[in-house]
Amino acid sequence: MSVFNGLFPLLPGKEDALRAFAKETFGARREQWDAMQARSDISRETWTLVTTPAGSFVNVWFDGNVEEAFTDLATADDEFTVWFREQVLEVTGVDMSAPDDSTPPETVLDWRG
Repeated sequence: MSVFNGLFPLLPGKEDALRAFAKETFGARREQWDAMQARSDISRETWTLVTTPAGSFVNVWFDGNVEEAFTDLATADDEFTVWFREQVLEVTGVDMSAPDDSTPPETVLDWRG
């Protein structure tokens, strides 16, 4: 298990769309969400809306098989995962089916009690 913590920019004015996406994911689509999380052994995930002078961001944190989670998100063709990728693209402009080659976030401190 490992931890992912990444900041994704929101497209201008997409804060309410992010909230609706989260509500539907954790509401009407909860069973499908749980199945996707189970495929990558994700035990916990949080999304935090961060508003700054430079714009709004969503901070995504999860604990699980990070590599498997991103591979699954990029390649799975089930209805939920396709819908999920479309929502991410709509609110952030990030195409999860075509990951870029940028350096992943670097964990510089990970304390556990």
